[in-house]
Amino acid sequence: MIYRAATKQILDDLAFFPVVAIVGPRQAGKTTLARQLQIPGSKPVLYLDLEWEEDRAKLADAGTYLLQHEDKCVIIDEVQIMPQLFGILRSLVDKKREPARFILLGSASPELLRNSAESLAGRISYHELTPFSLPEIWEAGILRQHWFRGGFPDAFLAPDDKRAITWLTQFSTTFAERDLAQVIGKEANPANVLRFVRMLGHVHGQMLNISGLSNSLNLASQTVSRYLDLLEGSFLTRRLEPFFANVGKRLTKTPKFYYRDSGFYHAVARLRDREDLYAHPAVGASWEGYVIEQVYRIAGKQCEYYFYRTSAGAEVDLLLLTPRSEKVCIEIKYANAPHISRGFYNSLDDLKPRLKYVITPDSETYRRSDGISIVNIHDFLTVELPEIIA
Repeated sequence: MIYRAATKQILDDLAFFPVVAIVGPRQAGKTTLARQLQIPGSKPVLYLDLEWEEDRAKLADAGTYLLQHEDKCVIIDEVQIMPQLFGILRSLVDKKREPARFILLGSASPELLRNSAESLAGRISYHELTPFSLPEIWEAGILRQHWFRGGFPDAFLAPDDKRAITWLTQFSTTFAERDLAQVIGKEANPANVLRFVRMLGHVHGQMLNISGLSNSLNLASQTVSRYLDLLEGSFLTRRLEPFFANVGKRLTKTPKFYYRDSGFYHAVARLRDREDLYAHPAVGASWEGYVIEQVYRIAGKQCEYYFYRTSAGAEVDLLLLTPRSEKVCIEIKYANAPHISRGFYNSLDDLKPRLKYVITPDSETYRRSDGISIVNIHDFLTVELPEIIA
């Protein structure tokens, strides 16, 4: 059993809040985690999955049904399917306000957060459950498996890479043709949605050119923007915004695009095995996206995240603003003996960060005479980053 890092905070919040929401992408392990929680007060648990017609029927008169189970902690899976529940849950909580009355699971954050924020403000806490992070599964030799397969449990725990990629390919296809197409609505053509998801594999780690995507896909720019918002709201993609500073330089103002789970990206890019990845022109972009996502998973909302680039060539792959608003500049290199570019040095002159790192896969960790720390990703996530955000 792999211990999920979010467990302790979820249990702490269940001991205080009447409602706890666990959101994240499909197949990330939300249901497994929720059903294994030791509910405070040893409450019995009732589990309802709104993708099942039987459970939806039970909630046709939700107020009456849930009143019969007010002694239980009720887990409602895929709660965004029935947004009308949120007002009913508020009423039930206000009549009997005690901890751990409801656990809400959702994989479509825009709907879930909008409805619950309006109806359950002050009564609910939120937690995002991502696929496995590197520290959650770390043991010697596991890094490259995790990078190639990503963190979705069924892919990471597959018997071999071939079956992991088979699962990820089926998952990405089903997500595009069913889940995303359903959210888009009647105008969605499932084949075109799948083509859109695959096309984005070509811009992973690059500047997000919406007009270029629009022309390539023969879709309106507004449609492309909407699809991108829905993908991001489904926890599968991320846009890294550029950092603006008064440094007297012409700065890039376009965000960069990443698939959040590296295995999902590799399946979309149709990479069959690790040798395909190592030989692929985008191996550096894949490693960069992987590192950025792992940093997000540890630091969460405690930091702000940017990249920095000027027209003169100064560049930082990841710029963190810490809880104390201190700058941390990070270069990400898929090499254990990294060459540090002049562009990185120029950006250090512009930004004057407190800390500066080059993150590698598995090099020795050491500090150079110029103040730049060379650090492998495991040491950065487990030693350096906790100190940065402390």
